[in-house]
Amino acid sequence: MAITAEPQQIDLREPKGWRRASNRIATVVMVIAFVLVIIPLAFVLFTVVAKGISVISAQFLFTGPIPPNTAPADVGGMGPAVLGTIEITAIATILAVPLGILGAIYINEYGGRGPLAAVIRFMANVMTGVPSIIMGLFIFSIWVLHFGYSGFAGALALGCLMLPVVIRSTEEMLKLVPDSLREGSYAVGATKARVTMTVVLPAALGGIVSGALLAVARAAGETAPLLFTILTVTTANPNVFSGANTSLPSQIFVNASSAFTGAQDRGWGAALTLVVIAFVLMIAARIVTARFTRFQQR
Repeated sequence: MAITAEPQQIDLREPKGWRRASNRIATVVMVIAFVLVIIPLAFVLFTVVAKGISVISAQFLFTGPIPPNTAPADVGGMGPAVLGTIEITAIATILAVPLGILGAIYINEYGGRGPLAAVIRFMANVMTGVPSIIMGLFIFSIWVLHFGYSGFAGALALGCLMLPVVIRSTEEMLKLVPDSLREGSYAVGATKARVTMTVVLPAALGGIVSGALLAVARAAGETAPLLFTILTVTTANPNVFSGANTSLPSQIFVNASSAFTGAQDRGWGAALTLVVIAFVLMIAARIVTARFTRFQQR
């Protein structure tokens, strides 16, 4: 009579006690990291709001010209700087975001491991770490010296800063789209371009918008490139393609470095205005993304 031994079941799972303890340790570490990050952010926001809210008014936001540093805080307004910031950032976004998304699509969907895709990816990584003042000097040498100071020159400098951020963030979002979605579309006869436009991009839209917002936020707050490309004037210049212009970051730099109290107050007001503009753009982009995602699910 043969004796058969029953197979022993080996429990490879970690003990419940250790798993519970490790989960609690990881939770505590994440909470501490979150607190360490949020404390300086909250302090900065509180300082900007506390020192800038007293200056904010309709006159400050919509009127001009920008007064000299010796004028009191309630004289004049930052209307020209607000207009210049919106114009320059909008043009930079129009230039950089579509080009960056197209570059990321080529790298991830078409280029693969080809030499051109590798060069684009490498240059995007290099440009991400280039100091902003280098971009300003670059545009100054190839554009300003030949065509003069203008808001468009500032937009070119900011666009150069935005482009690598958009490329890298969009590429990472496209990588997160499951290959099963692409393969299912190919199985029903869809072309690669159609799959990219109707399947891949909508699936990664949320991350792409977030990356674009990150690039816009970085560009809107840059000062060094604008000092070399638009100068800092005190009156509005609606023509962004000709003549010197101004912006909120450059006015923050000029007024905050002044020894006069009125100028410093205007600098804090301009800083709060810039924060509010970035906040409004973020909310608007989130609303558009949510509605587009809901439309795609239907």
